[in-house]
Amino acid sequence: MVESVPESITFPSEEEKILQFWQEEDCFNECLKQSKNRPRYTFYDGPPFATGLPHYGHILAGTIKDIVTRFAHQSGFHVDRRFGWDCHGLPVEYEIDKTLGIKGPEDVAKMGIAEYNKQCRNIVMRYSHEWEISVNRMGRWIDFKHDYKTLYPWFMESVWWVFKQLYDTGFVYRGVKVMPYSTACNTPLSNFEANQNYKDVQDPSVIVNFPLVGEEDVSLIAWTTTPWTLPSNLALCVNPEMLYVKLMNTAYLHKVDFPNVFCVSRFAGKVLKGKKYKPLFMYFSKCGEKGAFQVVTDNYVKEEEGTGVVHQAPYFGADDYRVCTEYNIIQRDQAPICPVDASGCFTSEVTDFAGQYVKDADKNIIKMLKERGRLVNACTFKHNYPFCWRSDTPLIYKAVPSWFVRVEHMVEKLLDCNGKCYWVPEFVREKRFGNWLRDARDWAISRNRYWGTPIPLWVSDDYEEVVCIGSMAELEELTGVKVTDLHRESIDNLTIPSRRGKGVLRRVSEVFDCWFESGSMPYAQVHYPFENRKEFEDSFPADFIAEGIDQTRGWFYTLLVLSTALFGKPPFKNVIVNGLVLASDGQKMSKRKKNYPDPGLIVQNYGADALRLYLINSPVVRAENLRFKEEGVRDVLKDVFLPWYNAYRFLVQNVQRLEKEDRIQFLYNENTVKQSDNIMDKWIQSFTQSLIQFFKAEMNAYRLYTVVPRLVKFVDMLTNWYVRTNRRRLKGERGTEDCLWALETLFSVLFSMCRLMAPFTPFITEMMYQNLRHLIDPASVEEKDTNSIHYLMLPQVRESLIDKRIERAVSQMQSVIELGRVIRDRKTLPVKYPLKEVVVIHQDPEALEDIQSLQKYILEELNVRQLTFSTDKDKYGIRLRAEPDHMVLGKRLKGAFKSVTASIKKLTSEQLEVFQKTGSIVVDGQELHEEDLRLMYTFDQTSGSTAQYEAHSDAQGHLVPSDEITVYYRCRPEGEYLASVIQAHTDFILATTKAPLLLFPVPDTASVIIEETTPLKGSDLELTIVKGSSSPRAILNGPACTYVNLRVKVNHKEQEGVVLLENPRGDNRLDWNKLKNACRNIFGTNNTSLRFFSGGTELSNETDLQALSGKTLLVVSDPSSLGSAPPAADTLLCPYVNLLLCDAQPAECQAGDVGTLLLVNPMGQNALDYSGLLSETAKVFGLRSRRLKLYLDQDQTDSSVKALNSKTLFVRVLPTTAEA
Repeated sequence: MVESVPESITFPSEEEKILQFWQEEDCFNECLKQSKNRPRYTFYDGPPFATGLPHYGHILAGTIKDIVTRFAHQSGFHVDRRFGWDCHGLPVEYEIDKTLGIKGPEDVAKMGIAEYNKQCRNIVMRYSHEWEISVNRMGRWIDFKHDYKTLYPWFMESVWWVFKQLYDTGFVYRGVKVMPYSTACNTPLSNFEANQNYKDVQDPSVIVNFPLVGEEDVSLIAWTTTPWTLPSNLALCVNPEMLYVKLMNTAYLHKVDFPNVFCVSRFAGKVLKGKKYKPLFMYFSKCGEKGAFQVVTDNYVKEEEGTGVVHQAPYFGADDYRVCTEYNIIQRDQAPICPVDASGCFTSEVTDFAGQYVKDADKNIIKMLKERGRLVNACTFKHNYPFCWRSDTPLIYKAVPSWFVRVEHMVEKLLDCNGKCYWVPEFVREKRFGNWLRDARDWAISRNRYWGTPIPLWVSDDYEEVVCIGSMAELEELTGVKVTDLHRESIDNLTIPSRRGKGVLRRVSEVFDCWFESGSMPYAQVHYPFENRKEFEDSFPADFIAEGIDQTRGWFYTLLVLSTALFGKPPFKNVIVNGLVLASDGQKMSKRKKNYPDPGLIVQNYGADALRLYLINSPVVRAENLRFKEEGVRDVLKDVFLPWYNAYRFLVQNVQRLEKEDRIQFLYNENTVKQSDNIMDKWIQSFTQSLIQFFKAEMNAYRLYTVVPRLVKFVDMLTNWYVRTNRRRLKGERGTEDCLWALETLFSVLFSMCRLMAPFTPFITEMMYQNLRHLIDPASVEEKDTNSIHYLMLPQVRESLIDKRIERAVSQMQSVIELGRVIRDRKTLPVKYPLKEVVVIHQDPEALEDIQSLQKYILEELNVRQLTFSTDKDKYGIRLRAEPDHMVLGKRLKGAFKSVTASIKKLTSEQLEVFQKTGSIVVDGQELHEEDLRLMYTFDQTSGSTAQYEAHSDAQGHLVPSDEITVYYRCRPEGEYLASVIQAHTDFILATTKAPLLLFPVPDTASVIIEETTPLKGSDLELTIVKGSSSPRAILNGPACTYVNLRVKVNHKEQEGVVLLENPRGDNRLDWNKLKNACRNIFGTNNTSLRFFSGGTELSNETDLQALSGKTLLVVSDPSSLGSAPPAADTLLCPYVNLLLCDAQPAECQAGDVGTLLLVNPMGQNALDYSGLLSETAKVFGLRSRRLKLYLDQDQTDSSVKALNSKTLFVRVLPTTAEA
């Protein structure tokens, strides 16, 4: 029997009851049992680490996954949903190293790999319980009991199988990668680790000559701060476009004029390409036979430091390695020319310095160069240099042997497979991910670590014999030892007899990069191919995956590389990419800053359903950013859940009244219910079936961002229109039969609504269903088990109930009622006061017929006695007027714009009616078309026949709740009563309109939706609504973004320029390291150590950079050159423009819509032309794929860039073909 519904509800506590119900009934597993014989829908869950707690990003991705998989189940599929855990890799080792004070490999060796890995294993699942609680509390149904962990032996075995397939097909090779290397710890470090400990150091600085072969009296001059790399020199690199000079003393240098030295000639660097030179040392002279000791060219060579000639030691520098590889001076799979051992000492190949630590050998190398006449100059150089965070010793960059998977050769295949995947949103596939694939490089998959899946390669001492193992059975067969675990401590001691008489083969020491494991997840989670072979092959590729946009360079990429290499097809068919959840101020969420509310408290206060719907009904599901606001979650309760709950409560109340008063038991049977002849019943049924049709089509296309707004709109239609206009019928005031029709209609619609919303809001729908199910006739139920709404299939579309004309008629009726309410509000006439007449004017007689069929609802809602219909607008003083489109006409007409505008405003209603029919009109000799003018209706109250009327028109703004608008207003006369009322109630107005409220004037560049003037209390209120949010959209005074001026004194060269500390405003804020990198890039200081001073005080990484905005900093490499502090600039040093994004949202994970561009930076360099301005503007707002137009207030779009300094530019995004 249906239970009474309380007047008030606490959603979080009701959700707790539902959680208990699901647990007691084991609903998730019951769902899986019921669907086991249905077609399979495959879903892959990307594995998180359990060493940290879940945040909003995890909640968002989990919600998207839960919605789509619930929808798939309700659409008739069986959906296995298994949770996965990433258990290996640096995050775990880093925690253990901190806890145990591990400094390097020697410490691990002392304690033993077995003990070290035991400690790692102990913390892997540190927060797994909290994860499970959080995921369950959010209403996500996923299997934790049958999870997969990357540390399971059977998972690791499948990873081995994946690797063996790649190895057997020639995809794997041993090469080198230049990496930061700790000689004290004998291990490479990640770039993340290398950036943790920079220090200012004094290093040698030497200039060396390289005589040309055949021109021994002419030498190239090169500079280096690492003399220890000179014995490994294999090439010299110049910039092909830079200017070089030949001096009388037979040396080449770049862009240097010596007053006392005669310059013989000047030429571009490309002239030097291919010239041979005499090696400094003869240790590797045989390399000359393969193209070494020649001049090569590359644009990475800059003119700001050194001589413009860069010495190349390919195994000690990433750029050196890249350039020498491109010129075939070295081969990727050759034996490295790297005469430095694991401790940083020269090997026997470098006979003169063998056994010496490279840094100690610098002075001896310099001495030998001087003795041989190859040293031009030697001094010391102070710069910022990375140190090992573990041992606090200087790092070197060194070629580290690594195992690679070949990727570059299959870029076209990767792009082809990517093209077969359906991405939401689509731009990620073509732009962000597609661009990443086009530049794909071979993948270094090995790591010199301990806690990970060991690479299953057993090799001879000389690496000439290699055996790749693909399973535990194969390992047992070749070693004679049965193993149950595959971690290093279990297999490192196993050997395989050589088949070539090389003794025994031992396993290489490396483990897999953990991204290789997560990329192998489709196969390893089911232990393929050792188990579940048919099941996997029948269901691969996956039907669906979802993760954040940051995974385009992570999981999405590794999945695609491995599936393309293994099977030649993509790993998934459909993918939803979500954006980032930011703090309310647009900054990244930070535990340290505490700039976001705790997710647990949000769920505790508002419930999981409210949080789910808030996240999903936002731009974040279109891979854009969301600024998280707690009030947004609260509004979901107020605007969606409470009205929906009240409609449900009203239904139950009247069902109980019917049973009590009329002794009629209400049981709903869809198959036997009689079709109501009430037009509002027909409307809401039609609207519901249209919604189901739309819902299924859009959900099948994975467009969650179109579905949720329609569902929210439906709640409004149900509660504010159907229930409101049918209250008396539902209460039985118009007879029992009519009451039954209304109740059956309301029940049918609520029941359908619950089933549609179940994937999105699983708690509230379950709560309502558990009561509503008692009102369903058991004979009408198709499902065997109806104990939970999540067991039910989605409702089928009943096309016979769809009547588009009725839907259109009710929409017209709603417009009339809403316009009438506006007029009542404007004249402060409450609905309780009856009015004589409502006149509806429409040019379409059919529309008037539609409205007339619903006139009783209009009369009742507006409390009027008579409804009059007319197509004769002249009779009632309705006139057309026109407004020019400022942006379109301003650019086209230029100087004639003002006079044409004045003439447009004088056009008569009759002229404009002709224009409506023909689509063109000539004004002041200019032919204007539909896109040039906006037509609006006005009401002429001067004639006596219309003086008794008050008018309002349908704006036809085509707005939806998610559209951003700005409202401009003006009161005439100014300063009157009305203006004071608006000022006093601004907060209420903002809360209601959820849009900025600004005083006139409206910017000329604004895209106007509607303009209106209303007389109120003796004043005229002028309102204009424009597209886009203004925050504010007035011209800005000064730069929009925070910045610092910089005066740079480095290497006897002085420059001035600017670094923006953020761009757009609130986005991409610089930290200390990013400021240094920006300075190096702008001023070309390369790896020079930089020190920053403000007013004589040196800044550090503790400095609050945002607090420095507007100040002038001095940047030096040597504090002795500091001198007196420079005079501070009052304004930004470089010319700039501010940017206001007018009619679009930023993309590519940007959030701010106000930015700044520097027209020149540094001073006198890199000036932007108009094309560059457009390009850089697109980058600022993440709109690289869109066409933009830039406007000044005066519409002077053709002004030169130089004339724009300190101006504000309005950025308009031109519509795509689809949008137009």
